[in-house]
Amino acid sequence: MTTRTKGVLVFILISFGLAWAGMFIARLVFQLSLVNPLVQLAGIAFTPAIAAFVVRKWVTREGFADAGMRPRIRQNVGLYLAAWIGPLGFAAASLASAAAAGQWEFDLSAFALLPGQPVWVSIAALLLIVIVLAPIYWGEEYGWTSYLRLRLFPESPFISTLLTGFIWAVWHYPLAFLGYIEFANVTLGLAVWTVSFMLQEVILTWLRIRSGSVWTASLAHAGNNMIFAMLVGEAMADDTAFAHTLVGIVPSAVVAAWIIFSGRLAADRPEPVAVQESHSVAAARG
Repeated sequence: MTTRTKGVLVFILISFGLAWAGMFIARLVFQLSLVNPLVQLAGIAFTPAIAAFVVRKWVTREGFADAGMRPRIRQNVGLYLAAWIGPLGFAAASLASAAAAGQWEFDLSAFALLPGQPVWVSIAALLLIVIVLAPIYWGEEYGWTSYLRLRLFPESPFISTLLTGFIWAVWHYPLAFLGYIEFANVTLGLAVWTVSFMLQEVILTWLRIRSGSVWTASLAHAGNNMIFAMLVGEAMADDTAFAHTLVGIVPSAVVAAWIIFSGRLAADRPEPVAVQESHSVAAARG
């Protein structure tokens, strides 16, 4: 077994073991709701980051050079804005698609999340919350996008990204049986949910590649949960979780297809060893 394979297996065991144990113990033993953010924070949110840290530090001892921890904000202002504002555009596109298909009737009042306040105040509040919560969603991105994705199939960023999205989705599966999300048809619901995670991972990976920082992906992840999912969920409150998920796939699929077919994932392909060695020699001589 190679060091990389060992690292991946240990990462999966730790991230799944800690998170699934936390989910089942919180719900079945202590009767706590997994919708509660404090429960998520205490037992689930940081398990991928913990797994990645343990593997990097003690299992493979490869260190943290490619973890992408530097924010690099000055060099990537546009990407940070896209990660921050993008989920709002995704929500608008999703609901526009639902309206065009006759699945949703436009009602601006659905977005007035703060009683007595205009809609723009609610949306502004969500945008601010996204910034505050980005460090929490780093707990997942540091594990999935900044560790696992880089190591599954290093020579095939496309396959590695899709497989990471699939594993990320499976990591969430217990939530469909513990009261967090309910699908009338669990098999179909999980299938569509899985596709949505894989599409999201393509977008998060692109942000990570372009910026060189895990923080753009963390910000976008926070926006997906706190803006995109919140607004679509509120607008389609009378519909099923399956309908919400299906509607949300539309803009994600369009953007993910653009990223994939334009070759933007290939930018993450490692250089051949000979090229790396030539760079090292050049650097030594320079």
